[in-house]
Order: sequence, then C-alpha cells, then structure tokens
Amino acid sequence: MAREFKRTDRLGDAIQRSLAQLIQFEIRDPRIGMVNINDVVVSRDLSNAKVYIAFVGEDDAERSQEGVDVLNKAAGFLRSQLSRELDTRTTPRLQFVYDRTAIDGNAMSRLIDQAVAADKHDPDGE
Repeated sequence: MAREFKRTDRLGDAIQRSLAQLIQFEIRDPRIGMVNINDVVVSRDLSNAKVYIAFVGEDDAERSQEGVDVLNKAAGFLRSQLSRELDTRTTPRLQFVYDRTAIDGNAMSRLIDQAVAADKHDPDGE
C-alpha cells in the first residue's frame, strides 16, 4: 500500500509553517513587508528546498526581487533557526524564488471580467 504523503511533502509543509513564523517575527528588514509562502519544494535527498514566495500588496517586480535577494541573504540564519524547530537529521539549504502566480491570476481574472462585461453590453458580438 502506497503512502499518502511523501517525506519531501511533509518536510516541505513543516518548513512552510515554520518559515512563515520566522520571517514574520525574526527578520527585521524594512524591504520585506508581508510575505506569502506559496509553496516549498524539497529535493528528494532532502538537501535543498525552493521556497516560492509572493509579497502581499506588492505589484512591482523590481521591489519584489529586492525582497527575494534580502531573504536569500538571510537564508543561512533562517536555516539555523529552522534546524532548532525541525526534528530532522539535516536541514535543507533554502533558496527563495519570487512567485508571480497570484499577480498573473488577478490579471487574468480582470481580463475575463472585462470580456464578460463586453459580451453583456454587446450580446450580438458585433
């Protein structure tokens, strides 16, 4: 019988929960506002973890990339804090990646709403 969840998925979920708390309470850089951790993907050998993040209320890609750079510089500190919280033999190296899916999803939703409104306004499609 196959397992319900893989070890990498369970570790990714634990890292996501812990990082949300650590970034909120331990990182005191003004360039980082509210961070939404969308996903954590852990490699099969549990040595690396990609953390996909988005910044709440931030649409500027340049400022978001600056925030990602700050988090990547603080990755060692966050990893050491994670090692205290997680009950694992090794703690994966963290790599933060800017995730635009929420912004792109909102843009697509606006386009769909505009198309539906235009169809209601001109039902013949001419």
